[in-house]
This record gives sequence, C-alpha cells and structure tokens, in this order.
Amino acid sequence: MLQHRSLAKADPRIFVEAQGLRLWDIHGKEYLDANSGNCWVVNVGYGRKRIVDAVSEQMQRMHYFVSSSGSVPAALFSEALIDVMPGMSRVYHCSSGSEAIEKAFKMVRQISHKQHGGRKYKILFRDRDYHGSTISALSASGQPERHLQYGPLTPGFVQVPHCFEYRAQVETDAYGEWAAEQIEKVILREGPDTVGALCLEPITAGGGVIPPPSGYWESVGDICRKHEILLIIDEVVCGAGRTGQWFGYQHYGVEPDFVTMAKGLASGYAAIACLVTSEKVFDMFRSDPNDPLDHFRDISSYGGCAAGPVAALENLGIIRDEALLENCTAMGERLLAGLAALKDRHRVIGDVRGKGLFTGIELVSDRSTKEPAPESMVRHVVNRCAEMGVIIGVMNRSMPGANNVLVTAPALTATESDIDAIVATVDTALGTVFPS
Repeated sequence: MLQHRSLAKADPRIFVEAQGLRLWDIHGKEYLDANSGNCWVVNVGYGRKRIVDAVSEQMQRMHYFVSSSGSVPAALFSEALIDVMPGMSRVYHCSSGSEAIEKAFKMVRQISHKQHGGRKYKILFRDRDYHGSTISALSASGQPERHLQYGPLTPGFVQVPHCFEYRAQVETDAYGEWAAEQIEKVILREGPDTVGALCLEPITAGGGVIPPPSGYWESVGDICRKHEILLIIDEVVCGAGRTGQWFGYQHYGVEPDFVTMAKGLASGYAAIACLVTSEKVFDMFRSDPNDPLDHFRDISSYGGCAAGPVAALENLGIIRDEALLENCTAMGERLLAGLAALKDRHRVIGDVRGKGLFTGIELVSDRSTKEPAPESMVRHVVNRCAEMGVIIGVMNRSMPGANNVLVTAPALTATESDIDAIVATVDTALGTVFPS
C-alpha cells in the first residue's frame, strides 16, 4: 500500500495494543480508530475475549482438516449465516474476499458451459466498484488506478456506468431508474445471450462510498430477471452489519444469486470469507455423481481452517446479543448528521453521504464545478486527524485525479462520545488544512 522507498526516511506506524475502539502505538500514543482497522474489518471492536477464547478452544481440539470433509464449526456458522440471509441457502468457505469473488466467477463460467453452450459467459461490473486484488477480480473492478501495470486483464468482463448521484451523468428526477437503464443498454449492446452475470457492490465502497439512488436496485433486479442474468452482490465491505442491516443489499429488497463476504465477517480475529448462493444456483451443479468433471471444482486450502468459522460464529453472536445493528443505525445517523453540519463551516465539503457507520466526505476545490480537491491536500487531512489521535480513511489509488473522499467507518460498538470526537477532529483538521 506504499512505496517502500519512503520507509528510508520514516518508519511506519506500529500498533502494539488495542481495546474497544482504541489503539496504542509502540510509543504509547493513543488513537481512536474511526476506520475499523483502517480497512473496514474490525466491526465488533478490539479485545473481544469471547471470540479469542472460542477460537483457542477449537484450535486445541482440532484446528484444521481440508473442507472436502465436514466440520462442526463450519456447519454451525453456515447455519447461523443462512438464518440472517432469507432466500440464500449454500455457503462456500475460503479465506479472502478476492477468493470468494473468484468462486462466483468460476460458477458463472461453468454454468455458461453446462447450460448455454459456453456462450453466456460475460460478467458485467460497474464503474467505481472494486472486487479484489487477483487478476480476474481486478478485471471486474471499475477503478483504473488499480489496473495500472497489471494488464492484460482477463477477457469477458464488461463495464457498465456508475450510479453516482452527486456526479450524475444527466439531470433527472428518476436518476436511479435511469442509471439502471444504462446497464440494460450495455446488456443489449453485448447481447443478452452472452451475458451471464452482473457483479455489483450494494454501496460502492472504495470508489467513494456511494449509496445507490432511489429506485436503482429495484430496476436492476427487474433487468436481471428479464434477461436471465445472475446477480452477484459483493458484500465484502458492507456485510456483517456495517450499514445497519446484516447485509447491505437487505436495505433495497433485491434478491441476489450470489453474495460474497469477508472483512467484518469475523472482525479480523481469524481469516474467513464466504461465497453464499441461492438454492437455484446450487441446483445447477446437481448432476451425475459418477461424472468427475461436472460438479463445481474448487478448493480453498485455508477454507478448512476451523478458526475462521468459530470466530465468525461468535462475531455474529456479538452483533445479535449486543443489538449492534440497532446501534449502528442510531450512531450512523448521528455521524452522518454531524458530518453534514460541517458543510456550513467548510466550503471544501462538496457532499456527505453514507449508510449506517459507513460515511464518505467528498472534498472539492469548487462546489459549483465539483472539481475534486487536490489529493495531496485530502491526504493531509487524514494525517492531521492522526496527529490529533483519530484514524480516518481516504479513497486510495482508485480514480485518476479523483481520490478525494474521506472515509469514516468506526466499529459498530461506537458510542455517542466516540462519534462526537470523530466529527470534532474532522472539523478541526479541515479548518487547519483548508482555512477559510
């Protein structure tokens, strides 16, 4: 995430202890983590003995066996996960979000061969969305700076326009429906008989924290059903309570065929990611058990590690037992309102948006033209916040000349005083970097 030559002049920050939303570095300085591990991972906060003890007990009993055989932790966690995902029924375990999305892509391609003579293989992805760091995941990511120097990319991936209302391509009272129609135009251009799946984030995350406009997801669902296109929803960031629902798509009444998840699924206490599918997708792979090549052929070595499912099961339990979805909604409203109020004090703020405890603050040089603020200045705000003891995030090497969005995503356990401290620190930092 950085050019290593920079370390010749300055050591990286090193953290040695953490509890709740607080971190302490190697020099003893305390920080409020307003970005959940600075990668939107630590959803239930640091120092969760309940998770640590459960993982330790399981690892002493049996820590691993390859997932071609069953395990009690995987079964219990899968059952708990499906309970909060009505309409979904099958869980495939792995160890990273990139790996989970690759499983979905492989299934789409295999379904194309099994049912469509190999023709319905294309996968659509959206401008500004991000789906992972492997080559095919990058091929489905609408962030040009992520692609740079890693081509040629995997063929068969086609970009559709974004649904970014603040930077809308047209002026209309029905922007959500219009943005969805642009997806259908791409489908018709490519040929519906060649398009196997559409892959979207429920809320564009690293591309600027972009919630969908009203009417967008309902129209997207209709379009997918109309053209028999499978819908992949990437919940790696928004899943496990980040937006105030168990999963981001659950705000919008859409029915996915695939859901990927990682990050907050176990709050970073163990590595786990999952691909979850509907029964309809699972049934496409029910065939002759004597055919060695007709089932979904995939293996994740560390998908067989028992620590991940145990940590994730306890993580889900904490979210449920401590009513953290409700807290996320309440504290998210407080955070969004507090940041929105800063617009009156700082003309550099062009837009404030988000869902639950996931917010973006877009900085601009001119509100009328919406010209992005210089990236160096935006990063200076992040550095200034850190100097004051609050860690916030920022768009990172995604959109050329437009990595201008500050990000806050504190743990779902955040209190009113935590939220107020985050807002006050951002306020002070903006006033220092962009004095009026």
